[in-house]
This record gives sequence, C-alpha cells and structure tokens, in this order.
Amino acid sequence: MNKNKQTIIAVIDGQGGGIGRSLVEKLRAEFPKGSGVRICALGTNASATNRMLREGADEGATGENAIIFNAARADIITGPLAIIAANSMLGELTPSMSCAITSSNATKVLIPLDGCNIKIATGEAFSIESSIERCVSIIKDAVNELTVSWI
Repeated sequence: MNKNKQTIIAVIDGQGGGIGRSLVEKLRAEFPKGSGVRICALGTNASATNRMLREGADEGATGENAIIFNAARADIITGPLAIIAANSMLGELTPSMSCAITSSNATKVLIPLDGCNIKIATGEAFSIESSIERCVSIIKDAVNELTVSWI
C-alpha cells in the first residue's frame, strides 16, 4: 500500500454549520496541516461550508452533487446524525445526499441530535460538546487504523 496516502475526513453539515465548525476545529487541532489527514468541508449550503473552511478545513464544496461526489472519496464521514436522514435539516439534506452518505464505504462517526426525530437509546445523558469530543476520539482511532493498513 501507499504510505503517502492521505486520509480524507469529510465533515458534512447544513443550516448554520455550527456542529461542522466545531468538528473541524477539534479535528484540525488533532490533525494539523501536513499530518496526512485532509479535512473536506461539505455543506448543504454556502454558509455551512464557509464556516467550516474558516475553522481550518483543507477544502470545501457546497450542495447535493458535492456531497454525493465526495462521500464516495472519503475514508471517514462525520457530522450530525441528520446527515443520514433524508429531508432532514428542514429539507436541506436531500434523499440523494443521505443515500450517498449511507452507501459510502467510509467509516461514519455521527453526532446524535434530536432535531431530526431520531432518538438514540443511550444509558447516560450527553452534551453536544462531549459527543464532539468522543467523535474526534473515534476518528483518531480510525485514522490510526487506516494508516497502519496502508503500510
């Protein structure tokens, strides 16, 4: 395998892009530029994409085709749970987007939120911040596993 392969993390968000912004900020702190990890900001709208780019994503794209195309390229996909629910985010997340995300071979690490009428049965209370921290920890482990498999 190619030791120089970059791990691509697609951060997908919509509406105001707040969850995506927080994820990019924490991922960039964990994986600085030049670390072999490429962070791709994918927004359902330009505002979400721009917010993630300002936080340090390496590249960004907006809209349905960008999300469909890049979901297939990603090694890891992260964002709010709503990215796998068709018509979520007040309709910003299209059925084609959710299908591309769920069909991707990428590892998906999602932040649970109640806004899309999907409830996660957990035994303990959690905050968005603690979920983001856990998400970054899971992604760090996944990146390490991917890196080992390329050697």
